[in-house]
Amino acid sequence: MHKDQIADLICKNNDELISWLENHDNEKWQSGPEGKWKTGEQALHLLQSVKPLNTALSLPRFIVRSRFGKTNRPIRSYEEVVQRYKERLAENPGVIYGPSKKMKPPKLSDKYYIINRLQMEHKKLEYKTRKISDKNLNELVLPHPLMGKLPVREMLMWSAYHIKHHTDQLKQNY
Repeated sequence: MHKDQIADLICKNNDELISWLENHDNEKWQSGPEGKWKTGEQALHLLQSVKPLNTALSLPRFIVRSRFGKTNRPIRSYEEVVQRYKERLAENPGVIYGPSKKMKPPKLSDKYYIINRLQMEHKKLEYKTRKISDKNLNELVLPHPLMGKLPVREMLMWSAYHIKHHTDQLKQNY
């Protein structure tokens, strides 16, 4: 998938998410189906997922390369990345990774702050996706807590899907 297509998908999926969150009933921000993340937790989780990626993409490339290495395999397609993610989720049901493990449900008063930060962070990600070279997209790798090391191109495709995945969960659960 070309980097502009990935950036466009990040933008499209984020716009859909933000629209849904903004129009979602405020009373449901802190409620939801039994045993599932609430609306606020889903939004906060997405914010907690995109911020470290933006930070990593802001680092000098030699630091990323020296810390995480270079890819040693061909790049997967978007469909393959999505399928691998679904398989890993199925293998590890209910497991929560990273900062979301210790997440406290956000208050309703945090709703618009979180929505604004999500918009800003996803716009940064979209911009960084368009600006990074194809060589760095394909050669540099970053760690993913569930999927292991991924080439940056695959990490960005996963990020686009991750937004859609959680938006779909919100729509299904409400």
